[in-house]
Order: sequence, then C-alpha cells, then structure tokens
Amino acid sequence: MWLGLSIIVAAAGSASAENLDVEGLWLTDDGSAHVRIAPCGSDDQGPCGALAWIDPAVQEAETDVNNPDPALQARPLIGLPIIWGFQRKKDDWRKGRIYDPEDGKTYRSRITLKEDGTLQVKGCVGPVCRSLIWTRVSEPTLVGDDAGETGDVSDQ
Repeated sequence: MWLGLSIIVAAAGSASAENLDVEGLWLTDDGSAHVRIAPCGSDDQGPCGALAWIDPAVQEAETDVNNPDPALQARPLIGLPIIWGFQRKKDDWRKGRIYDPEDGKTYRSRITLKEDGTLQVKGCVGPVCRSLIWTRVSEPTLVGDDAGETGDVSDQ
C-alpha cells in the first residue's frame, strides 16, 4: 500500500513541477511584445522576465519614458526586466512583481501555467486584479551557413 501511495505522490509532484515550468519566450495578450522568462539566479528566486521584442507598429518609444524615476527613463525597453520576485507555490508562482512600461507602474503579480500551455499573468492593485493570457512562442533560429555573420533569423 505505501509503495502505491508513494508512486501517486511522486506522479503528483512531477505534474506540479511541470506546471511551474514557465521558462521560454512568451507573446503578450495583445500580440505587441515578447517576454523572455528565465530563472532569476538560483532556483529558489523564481522566474524573471524581460522584454525581448516589441512590435515596431505599436512601440512609441525605445526607452522607459513612462518610468516615474527620471534616472530610469533612458533605459532601453528591449532587455528591460518586467517580472521578478516570485515565490514558488504548489501550482503557480505568487507574490511577484510585474512592471508595465506603458504606465510606468509596478503591480503585485501571480503567474500560472494553464493546462492548455498558455500563461495566465495577473497584475493586482489592492484587491483588484487583471488577468492576461500569454502564449508560448518558438525561439528564433539562425538561417544559413553564415547566419552568425549576417544575423538573419527565422521564426520556425
């Protein structure tokens, strides 16, 4: 009986770990940006995410002009950290922060990998939260023998 129970517990543990695997490249809900999520240093620090691409058709500025701190307004948007500080829970990441460069504000956040493979991203002010759904996208790959020299990329 204990062996059966330990197998069930092990299977539940691995399913939970899969639910916490949010690393990768994500397309934001409105399709205007890609966010690259990776570990923040050690495993116990949770995931961090930075802007990796912004649609030129919607990008009004190349720097963090809406940041309330004038010293930070010259930071480039590409590479800008926008999610950090998450704590691992059973099925999701909680107590993190998400920065919105459109309004220059930072919100409490929670991220959850859904069964369909999408990422639910919540930003909260007090008791009011807004949920967004991000979609995982493929990493760009280099094309051709001298892609390293030309920089040509393809979204395969």
